[in-house]
Amino acid sequence: MAELSEARKRANKKWNDANKDKQRMYAARSQAKKFIREFAQEEDLQLLEEMIVERREVLRK
Repeated sequence: MAELSEARKRANKKWNDANKDKQRMYAARSQAKKFIREFAQEEDLQLLEEMIVERREVLRK
């Protein structure tokens, strides 16, 4: 993979500094997907389904 130019590094740092919440959300979403795909057992999936239903109800209000 080619090394990033200094301008691209500065642009990336500027975006990262301005979007910490987005980065945190992207990382959490990625971890959740990995957990579901690779590690979750039946009980975990049931609990997650219940949590999803509750969260949707909150978001609809």
